[in-house]
Amino acid sequence: MVRMFAIYKMPKDREFFDRHYFETHIPLAKTLPGLISYEVAKDGIMSTTGHDDVYCIGTLHFESLEAVKTAFASAQGKACAMDRKILAPHQNDVQIYIFDSIEA
Repeated sequence: MVRMFAIYKMPKDREFFDRHYFETHIPLAKTLPGLISYEVAKDGIMSTTGHDDVYCIGTLHFESLEAVKTAFASAQGKACAMDRKILAPHQNDVQIYIFDSIEA
């Protein structure tokens, strides 16, 4: 299973972020080809390393790295990437990680 984490820093306007994220961005992302599931962590995010600026974490699940590449090469993927810039206009407003995990 491949996961994609989008870790958003505290937005300037939380009300706008929440409205756009839940009413526009997530419904758009749920149209990504190959997306298995989409989870959101918003409240109760704790850091053991002192990071206190995390507002929201979106986790997308795909079958493979190839599926992620296909999803974001699609029209829906390109639209999601553009829409993400509304939520996090600067590169340092969000961290995005894509990884395949193995059981340890």
